[in-house]
Amino acid sequence: MKKVVLLLTSVSIFMLHSCSSKNGEFDATGTFETDEVIVSSELGGKILSFSIEEGNEIGKDSIVGLIDATNVTLQKEQAEATIQSLGDKTADVGPQVKLLRDQLAVQQSQMDNMLHEKQRVESLIKADAATGKQLDDIKAQIDVVKKQMGVTQQQINVQQSNIATQNRSILSEGKPLSKRVAQLDDQLKKASIVNPVNGTVITKYAQAGEITSPGKALYKIADLSFLTLRAYINGVQLSQVKLGQQVKVLIDDGKDSYKELSGTITWISDKAEFTPKTIQTKEERANLVYAMKIKVKNDGYLKIGMYGEVKFQ
Repeated sequence: MKKVVLLLTSVSIFMLHSCSSKNGEFDATGTFETDEVIVSSELGGKILSFSIEEGNEIGKDSIVGLIDATNVTLQKEQAEATIQSLGDKTADVGPQVKLLRDQLAVQQSQMDNMLHEKQRVESLIKADAATGKQLDDIKAQIDVVKKQMGVTQQQINVQQSNIATQNRSILSEGKPLSKRVAQLDDQLKKASIVNPVNGTVITKYAQAGEITSPGKALYKIADLSFLTLRAYINGVQLSQVKLGQQVKVLIDDGKDSYKELSGTITWISDKAEFTPKTIQTKEERANLVYAMKIKVKNDGYLKIGMYGEVKFQ
């Protein structure tokens, strides 16, 4: 009887020691997470196409949908038509200037004739065949024609200046309209729903045919090739870890076994916080701990929210 009691006592101590050892197999625990990107609409309108489903793997810069941008297209065409019509509003100074130049040419011809007549009268005066009054009359006529030519030339300059100013004022409207066209071009580009990162679609919030608005979420995507285990350590363990350190990550593999993966510590919090409720024991939950992130390559079996354990190497 004593041998049986002694045997049962030994088994109980062994089982207690085994449970204690199992609880001490890991140095930290936590759950897996990843950086999720919520892709939103940049343009309001009807979703014409949206070719993704939850679980799809999508490459960066892939076009996954299209939003109706007919209104934006019409605005762009209107702005471009207005720019083209500006040329029709400008005035052609050519005909008016030509008329004035023809008038100036006639005045120049008159001037040439009078200068020739002046030379003839001066010759006659030397021969006492003409009077000084005749020469004075020719000079007066020459002076009048000179003034007329000056006025005509001034009219040409004024006409060219006025028309040029008028045309510049009209054409200056083209620059802001060109900027408007560029803005509308940018909006048209936003009609295409472009996937921003490589990853897997986690949640889809919209369907083709629905009406969306700027900033409205369309789907959530995340890169699942690597997951991050957010685990917690106490102050005593803090001196045992460093950035870049390789650690062992254990996840459940069936009921009584673990699967071992390799991980790298990528971040350690510089501030202590209260232990999350997910920590197992009441004593540990009463303490302050430090959070750390461990990057783990996903072999396909890791899932967001999965529980993981860490062993320092």
